[in-house]
Amino acid sequence: MRDRIWIFAGLAVFVAALTCPAWDALANAKASSKPPNLVLPANEKECVAPAGTMRAAHMKMLIQWREDVVRSGDRRFVAFNGKVYEKSLTRTCLGCHNKQQFCDRCHEYSGVSGPYCWNCHNDPQAVARSTP
Repeated sequence: MRDRIWIFAGLAVFVAALTCPAWDALANAKASSKPPNLVLPANEKECVAPAGTMRAAHMKMLIQWREDVVRSGDRRFVAFNGKVYEKSLTRTCLGCHNKQQFCDRCHEYSGVSGPYCWNCHNDPQAVARSTP
């Protein structure tokens, strides 16, 4: 009978520890859940894949591109519409999209802590701005 207090106290500590990540997420949640206002490229009407596919799986595609180029030298990508693109983050994706106005806004909204793309790749617009 005297052990009930210790059992309930132990259960309370266990439940608190188990739900701590959820409480932390609620405490640090953003005030707005409105999607970011992405600046889409004006000169291109289509991407290498439909928008839904790009939202859901662009990192998988970029990782597959990297593997294809590095492991087998395959730099040619045939899109869903038959158009051929070069498998290149810098020349293909960043040729249309602005990193700060597109990539960074979406990654910040979704809570992605900086992807490792920028460890190797340069943002062409940033390089152009810094060149005198």
